Amino acid sequence: MSHTIDSFFHEETFTFTHLLADSVSGAAALIDPVLDFDQKSGRTGTAFIDAILSKVAEKGLTLRYVLETHAHADHLTSADYIRRQTGAAIVVGQPITTVQATFKKIFNEGDGFVADGHQFDRLLADDESLLLGATQIRALATPGHTPACMSLVVNHSDVFVGDTLFMPDVGSARCDFPGGDAGTLFDSVQTLLALGDDVVLHLCHDYPPNGRAVVSSCTVAEQKAHNIHVRDGISRDDFIAMREARDATLDMPRLILPSLQVNIRAGAFPEPEENGVSYLKLPLNLLG
Repeated sequence: MSHTIDSFFHEETFTFTHLLADSVSGAAALIDPVLDFDQKSGRTGTAFIDAILSKVAEKGLTLRYVLETHAHADHLTSADYIRRQTGAAIVVGQPITTVQATFKKIFNEGDGFVADGHQFDRLLADDESLLLGATQIRALATPGHTPACMSLVVNHSDVFVGDTLFMPDVGSARCDFPGGDAGTLFDSVQTLLALGDDVVLHLCHDYPPNGRAVVSSCTVAEQKAHNIHVRDGISRDDFIAMREARDATLDMPRLILPSLQVNIRAGAFPEPEENGVSYLKLPLNLLG
């Protein structure tokens, strides 16, 4: 195999951070890395990502990229910390600017925050590719959960799908965030399922039911046969009806407000105030 993938599970947020490495050159990328965050105290930490960076060093890899599938609403990204530690470039899909503009208004960011994507090092267009040594990574737009979701196709055999799909016994992503749309998500899933039955889909989360062990990936064939929301035979209209009804019952993610303020900044914190402390806002009676 021309590349390897190692996956690390952040138990508090049920999130996978994936390490992709080119087998020939030793160039590596981290996908959807997590920053530790204690909401009660407002303290951030780097123990989880530091352990992964130690693995990168142990393997003799050179970290070239941090790849974000979207602006996450359920955990803070450690992308900016990784960039400062290693010099790796932060890469995200071009539509991140749409998400930035939306949440700039929600958090009333003012002129101090510019929603043009400059906080990231590279914005990928749909179907644009970048090389990790000899490993090709192709951006594949898969909106629906958010308007800026981007899956990453690696050497035609592996795909990092972000929140678009979960394990077949968990289903699909919610679509009730600003700019989300159930019909668009269904279409994006069909794009993924058309990549080939043997293609392996690497997930951003797992929420195992009934005591099942945590699993980080599955094949397209398994999704088509067993996904409780979008398996073969479920129509677009049926999916939209199910998804919209289900989303109407869901609470907002526990970390959505702190996460989005940090994640639209590529993991950087808001500018410190005159006392040297960064603050996160809590808009009252606006969401949900």
